[in-house]
Amino acid sequence: MSASVAVYRNIYTEDRFKQAFGSEDSTNGSLRLRERLTGRCRCSRRAWLHLLRDRVPIFSWLPRYRLKKWILGDTVAGLTVGVLHIPQGMAFALLTSVAPIFGLYTSFFPVVLYMFFGTGRHVSTGTFAVVSLMTGSVVEQLVPTPLEMNSSSSQADEFEAQRIAVASAVALLSGIIMLCMFGLQLGFLSTYLSEPIVKAFTSAAAFHVTVSQLQSMLGLRLSRHTGTFSLFKTLASVMENLPHTNMAELLISLVCLAVLVPVKEINMRYKQRLRTPIPVEILTVILATVVAYASSLDSAYSIEIVGHIPAGFPRPRMPALNAFPEIAGDTIAITFVGYAVSVSLAMIYADKHGYSIHPNQELLAHGISNTVSSFFTCFPSSATLATTNILESAGGYTQLSGLFASLVVLIVLLLIGPLFYFLPKAVLACINVTSLRQMFLQFQDLPELWRISKIDFMVWVVTWLSVVVLNVDLGLAIGVVFSMMTVICRTQRAGCSVLGRASNTEIYRPLEKHRKCYEVPGVKILTYNGPIYYGNRSFFREEISRLLGLTPEKIRSQEKARKALEKREREATINTVDRGIANTLFSSENEIFKSETSENDVQAVLIDCSSVTFVDVAGARLFTQTCTECQKVGICVYLANCNESVLKILTSSGLMNYMNPQHIFVTVHDAVMYIQQQTEKPSESTTTVWV
Repeated sequence: MSASVAVYRNIYTEDRFKQAFGSEDSTNGSLRLRERLTGRCRCSRRAWLHLLRDRVPIFSWLPRYRLKKWILGDTVAGLTVGVLHIPQGMAFALLTSVAPIFGLYTSFFPVVLYMFFGTGRHVSTGTFAVVSLMTGSVVEQLVPTPLEMNSSSSQADEFEAQRIAVASAVALLSGIIMLCMFGLQLGFLSTYLSEPIVKAFTSAAAFHVTVSQLQSMLGLRLSRHTGTFSLFKTLASVMENLPHTNMAELLISLVCLAVLVPVKEINMRYKQRLRTPIPVEILTVILATVVAYASSLDSAYSIEIVGHIPAGFPRPRMPALNAFPEIAGDTIAITFVGYAVSVSLAMIYADKHGYSIHPNQELLAHGISNTVSSFFTCFPSSATLATTNILESAGGYTQLSGLFASLVVLIVLLLIGPLFYFLPKAVLACINVTSLRQMFLQFQDLPELWRISKIDFMVWVVTWLSVVVLNVDLGLAIGVVFSMMTVICRTQRAGCSVLGRASNTEIYRPLEKHRKCYEVPGVKILTYNGPIYYGNRSFFREEISRLLGLTPEKIRSQEKARKALEKREREATINTVDRGIANTLFSSENEIFKSETSENDVQAVLIDCSSVTFVDVAGARLFTQTCTECQKVGICVYLANCNESVLKILTSSGLMNYMNPQHIFVTVHDAVMYIQQQTEKPSESTTTVWV
């Protein structure tokens, strides 16, 4: 059963519609704006409490905490994530080219601070492989690893101090950048790292992480390569030194991979049945430490071990502030990557569980976390993929789970840390590689991405290849630029179509896709599906000229004919007045010219601006130029469906000096009805439209 609708109303131009349904004048709007600003600037106890809850969200969610319902889930999830933080923190410290103890510090301080300032209930912060890898590249550039150095000497302690000072400086500068972005309310910048860019970037960075860990898994003592083509340089160096592989460390790596990979697969496949995932990483660390200690593997087979891990809290230490000029460029890239990944994860789980996060508040939370943590010898932190997924699947409800996770790390820092002295570094390298499983699996999204959007598929591929072939930060920049170029190209080549009307309706659709729609006689209805600005004005003009047939020769000939007609009309008028005799010959010629014009040419062009999102000065001037050219060949120009910003710019640019303001209509159908009525009954003033 089909339904029908009939509407009988007035024809509305923009001016008439504003008079009938418009809002109050701008003076009242300015008064309301002044009142809102005055209200925000007032100091009161209520305003201070509101500001405190906004900037320190723990004061908002903690009083409403459902103790009986949420405490068990937060406790179990927090303890599970805390156990995972220990091996991952030490492993990712190797990626950062600092001692493992600093990974434990980075797994503690940012977690506590985010609990106070973060808005993501299911976000787990700490060490992240990609951020650690990028930070490690900066550390290696400024404090390169010497090939020969006595690890027990004071020189080694000074070397480690220099490295963590640089890594902490990166964290401090990253935190300062985030705080400045928060002050400027620039949280929206994370949107420029689209989902294909983030996924391709993290997937490609996983290859860099894997290749960088090969030397630890094989027991090779090689210098770390940085800069462009670093992945291939590292692979070449590893292949060249394969004969020097430490067989004991290779065996340890193979055994660890044989344990870690299957158990992680079990955790992933049966995560719905398992109350908590099997803590295979910490079990592997404990077992490897016991075996290495009992067998004296470090002295018997010269395997590389973690070494001394001091117990207790770190003393506050000033980062290497003098390194700011050298690390500024890399730190900006690290900041954007860390923030984009953190906000993306927070939004994914916020949408899944039905709450909202605030991107600008996330800037403040991660900015404070990195800034404060940098004074306690921490390197840059962010939300992490693996621990966030485990936190949510283990039943976490709120940020309070971070408290229990940090308690586990605190116990290790105060009591258990020194017991990991004999832990082989090859085990940490294996943990690094196996933690990248989710990033490698992102290749599975490519077929669906190709089906949905081939342009996004190209963005994914270009970003991935750039990161793998060139470098992490340079590849990310290329991916962002390429993504922006695709957006610009799509706006530059937006389609311009001729609209036709569906019979007995007010619906207008492109003729090339709707064969049964018909073109209104004498009226060319055009629509442009994109903004009109300096970048695409030439294309827009070419399309308009092609569809209307406005060639320069035609404009000149028509204008010349019109001027000749006007001149002869003036002469005929003078002769009629002087002699009192009508010039019948001219009258017949005039009628012939008008009949040819009405039969063969378009009398009116109507531009549907419903898809024109914005117009700049160049686009507004193009409208004026188009209007002038159409008038030269006797075509009237009409506009419809202009949004407020487009209409304001067109009006301010002086378009109304070349166009009748009453030729701007609310809808396409209003304009068509008006044009048809003016053509059929020019002497009458009909103000109704029937649909």
